[in-house]
Amino acid sequence: MADKKQNKRNNNKNYDEDYNPKFRKQRKKVCVMCSDKNYVLDYKNPEQLRKFINERGKILPRRNTGACAKHQRDITTAIKRARHIAILPYAQN
Repeated sequence: MADKKQNKRNNNKNYDEDYNPKFRKQRKKVCVMCSDKNYVLDYKNPEQLRKFINERGKILPRRNTGACAKHQRDITTAIKRARHIAILPYAQN
């Protein structure tokens, strides 16, 4: 009796063992600067840098921006330079 119930449960599975309906697979983010070779990051362009900071003025992490490690370092440097010359604020109210 218990074997029949167990077999029914296993037969009804039409997905693999790792599948969890609560979590769907997210597509891997692609680095904007790696995919577009003409994209140049400029610390003097605040509209371009605002994509990489949140509404409080904090620098977004790689998992949010989708940038590779090399370009995330470039983003951070550009944002810090822009803050230093007062193009971007350090914090927003």
